[in-house]
Amino acid sequence: MAAQAVRQWGVTPPISMSLPTPEELSANDDLITELKAQNNFEAPAETERRQQTLQLLQRVVIEFVKVVGRKKGLSPAAVEASGGKIFTYGSYRLGVYGPGSDIDTLIVAPKHVLIDDFFSDFPPVLERMSPAGAIEKMTPVPDAFVPIIKLEFSGISLDLIFARLIIPSIPLNLDLKNNDYLRGLDDKEVRSLNGTRVTDQILELVPQQKTFRLALRAIKLWAQRRAIYSNIVGFPGGVAWAMLVARVCQLYPQATGSVIVGKFFRIMTKWAWPQPVLLKPIEDGPLQIKVWNPKIYHGDRFHLMPIITPAYPSMCATHNISMSTKAVILREMQRGGDIVDKIFSKQLSWNDLFTRHTFFSKDYKYYLQITASSKTKDAQSIWSGLVESKLRHLVGALDRKNIIAVAHPFPKGFERIHVVKDDAEAEQVKNGSTKYQAQGTKTETTDETNDPAHTAAAENGAQDAKVPEAESNAAADSRTLYTTTYYIGLELKPLEPGSSRSLDISVDANIFKSTCTSWQGFQEGINELSITHVRSFDLPGDVFEAGETRPVRPKKKVAKPAPTAAPQKRSIDTVDGTIQSEAKRQVSSNGFSHAATPA
Repeated sequence: MAAQAVRQWGVTPPISMSLPTPEELSANDDLITELKAQNNFEAPAETERRQQTLQLLQRVVIEFVKVVGRKKGLSPAAVEASGGKIFTYGSYRLGVYGPGSDIDTLIVAPKHVLIDDFFSDFPPVLERMSPAGAIEKMTPVPDAFVPIIKLEFSGISLDLIFARLIIPSIPLNLDLKNNDYLRGLDDKEVRSLNGTRVTDQILELVPQQKTFRLALRAIKLWAQRRAIYSNIVGFPGGVAWAMLVARVCQLYPQATGSVIVGKFFRIMTKWAWPQPVLLKPIEDGPLQIKVWNPKIYHGDRFHLMPIITPAYPSMCATHNISMSTKAVILREMQRGGDIVDKIFSKQLSWNDLFTRHTFFSKDYKYYLQITASSKTKDAQSIWSGLVESKLRHLVGALDRKNIIAVAHPFPKGFERIHVVKDDAEAEQVKNGSTKYQAQGTKTETTDETNDPAHTAAAENGAQDAKVPEAESNAAADSRTLYTTTYYIGLELKPLEPGSSRSLDISVDANIFKSTCTSWQGFQEGINELSITHVRSFDLPGDVFEAGETRPVRPKKKVAKPAPTAAPQKRSIDTVDGTIQSEAKRQVSSNGFSHAATPA
């Protein structure tokens, strides 16, 4: 009797079809227990509230489409038949959401409903059909890379995006698999549809969705704790991590989630980058639109860790990864694999995998501090997003420095409000000082504030951002300054015996500043940008978590004076000082002022 053909998941045959061992099943149970202890799962009652909110949204969408149809003179029959449907994507659709996660939601309408109708007519219909007090906050962001309405509804955060299809009605049984639905759409509409199409295909391309979801929960939590989760500054984002986990699931179709986590670290550490990670062969489609192809497109050849979306048109989800962020990712994957090996040998527990990063407390001696500041909160939201969107260019420039081994950007900015009495204090604040932070305010990271205007500017480089009017800026309290500070940890290459070095980043800093200030929305006198060098023991206290040990200034060794000492080349200790003073001196000479006295 012929052996039954085994389905191949993905572009290569599986590595193993072995069923789980008792030890692997036990480790899987332990992983679930640890994720529950980490508050990674949502209570069933909260999930029910999400479902009820989405049901209400579906009713609102149908009514919204009817309202627009009546306005545009459609016949009563056409209005009734026009339909409308919501789709979810992202972490909610993948089934890996937790307490407080937002719901990424796509609203699909027929051809007579345009994006302008979405922003003008959807909010009033939603307000009319919602229970009193349910809408806590609604923020339209039409100039985002993907135009969006951010909604806080009965304690649930929703990101609402819109797309129309060139068909007269949208039935409730519609799915978005058909590539022909993309015909006639502009780039923004295609991007809006892409999130749902990619998420749906990922779920279809994994052997066991339950296993995939458990493993992805673990990897997402690990990546967030290790500060390597941010597409904007050069790390994989949510969809990229999901595709990596999905690929490992394809290679081990019968494995438990715990085994997938362990195999994930080993396979991705040894992956032959830049060989792309594909969940299925790249497909052609009906549009004259770019599909990832390094043989045709020169820019695609420079992607260091390409992870390719499965839905047409396939794109690289990780084009922002740099030499340094790749090195950090691989280093963290190696660490993760070592820990999981010890978990399976009972030497460590899953809790050890999710230990918080030591970016500020231990990883680096030197940091660049990039401080974006503005005189009004609205101006700062967009300006700080613009600066964040350009950080990867500065990292790329630092990668090209012979002296630097790794330039590691921290994925979050630190937002602060300051009150100053005079220009001298203002200059200190603009250069990263926290001495004048306003009483009663606390430092928050950019993911905690989750400012829609900042996020939109960070995602698309503030290309279409509407800058606050100069009149409103003129009325701002000149004593109040808003800052967002980003940090890049610098790891220097080992110093060869007898040699010396100094780090001059003046040209790179000047180019970075010019790139940011040449943005069309830059306002002289309102927006400012500085880059300063900081030693680990001089970092502000609010970048550390409670219980973290702060670095301390090393004690200087007092050497006995030699009577006839010959001139010696500088040691690493003196180089430390050189890097600090040289970097500050050079940066300041190119227009980057700082609080320290120039050397």
